[in-house]
Amino acid sequence: MRYAYGVTTALLLAGSALTLTTGFPAGAQVAQNDSAQMQSVVPRGGAPASFADLTQQLQPAVVNISTRQRVKVQNNNPFAGTPFSDLFGGGQGGGQPQTREAQSLGSGFLVSADGYVVTNNHVITAEGQGEIESITVTMTDGTDYPAKLVGRDAASDLAVLKISGPKPFPFVKFGDSRHARVGDWIIAIGNPFGLGGTVTSGIISAVYRNTGSGSAYDRYLQTDASINRGNSGGPMFDMAGNVIGINNAIFSPTGGSVGIGFAIPAEIAAPIVEKLRNGQAIERGYLGVRIQQLSDDLAASLGLAKNRGEFIQSVEPNQGAAKAGMQPGDVVVRVDGKDVTPDQTLSFIVANTAPGKRIPIDLIRNGQRLTVQAIVGKRPSEEELAQQTFDPDAQQGDDNGFGGGQAKPSKPAGPVVQQALGIAAIPLTPQIARQLGASEDTKGVVITAVDDSADAAAKGLQRGDIVLSANYKPVVTAADLEAVVRQAKTENREAVLLRIQRRGQPPVYMPIRIR
Repeated sequence: MRYAYGVTTALLLAGSALTLTTGFPAGAQVAQNDSAQMQSVVPRGGAPASFADLTQQLQPAVVNISTRQRVKVQNNNPFAGTPFSDLFGGGQGGGQPQTREAQSLGSGFLVSADGYVVTNNHVITAEGQGEIESITVTMTDGTDYPAKLVGRDAASDLAVLKISGPKPFPFVKFGDSRHARVGDWIIAIGNPFGLGGTVTSGIISAVYRNTGSGSAYDRYLQTDASINRGNSGGPMFDMAGNVIGINNAIFSPTGGSVGIGFAIPAEIAAPIVEKLRNGQAIERGYLGVRIQQLSDDLAASLGLAKNRGEFIQSVEPNQGAAKAGMQPGDVVVRVDGKDVTPDQTLSFIVANTAPGKRIPIDLIRNGQRLTVQAIVGKRPSEEELAQQTFDPDAQQGDDNGFGGGQAKPSKPAGPVVQQALGIAAIPLTPQIARQLGASEDTKGVVITAVDDSADAAAKGLQRGDIVLSANYKPVVTAADLEAVVRQAKTENREAVLLRIQRRGQPPVYMPIRIR
């Protein structure tokens, strides 16, 4: 289960407003939540006297999911710098990376009699630089099935698995949370803390809750039913036995349930699941703007209402917004006939617009309202977006640092650089250069984390510094930096000379001792 601290969830969620299908026809078996069966187990109105009959009907279609992983971990050498360093297997460096076995636990549910299982992507994603070796689905009766990954979508945090068996599997159908109301009863079934099938009940606390994460698909069902670690990927059922949400995240200052859980709405998840199941590509719209919610102060400075519109901080060159003439400082109030509000954000509207479509965008610029026509582009992958975004003020570890994180830009500096210099770095893209106040043609790598125990930290290197060269050799990629470090170690040098550029300051040379 992923956690949310403060007012921000820890996930980037995607969605689609396509028409929802009513189910997944497979085999002759009747769905566990078939409406005819539900009439006999669900009370007509008021608070239910018990959820037992409903649970008995639905629980067979809910499964536990476990993965076995091989994860690379840093092997710090406690004897580094002593005559005993080689005994630990690592020479002067901090020891060689080792591979350990790890496991993850989550939940899921069957959506067809022939064994298709829906869960969260993060349930079956390896941590760090690990690899998934196997995925196991466990039924309510304890039967284990090896699962095959059919498709996954990081943006929506959804995945589809497939299991096979000698007989049809129990399954459930998606409902539609657009018909849900605040105060409606729901139950959640899942695998919290690896305990096995567990049922919790509650009500819908909010429909289409925007948590302020700024992600493209920040729309959740909020519930007070207990949702904990291991509930990820499990279903949220309404009193008709329909899956109206997929449990996904929690708000938790403590790490445990405090009565605020979030689920991906069924009408957002179902079309994505259908595409993943059929092997279809999932394409989303993209304009290429960096946006900010209209806060009280920002709205007051512009003389606008705070609950409508979003502020553009920057515009990416050569994307749909730039070609349409959109500028930093514009306030977007309407997109393709839809008002931009906290519950219907610019990111959500655009992401759910087909790439290639020409759409009108209503702006307020310098107090004047105008309309531009933009052609929606194709949203880059999450890895590509991660490379375009870098927050130097974010906590260390968010971007391939020593503490892990979520979005991992591709091709970061390898373990040799991290061991020898105590820094983590990623390639500098034009987008990141702009965010760091450097010109777009600057070449180098940007530091994402610094080990507090390394000489780099003692010399004052920090997250957001740009490495332009190493030992007078230009550094354009992380591999360039790694090659210089390897050569220095081969030549028994005790330090590497880095040329560092920091925002608002001229480049300086800085010798960093090799550990």
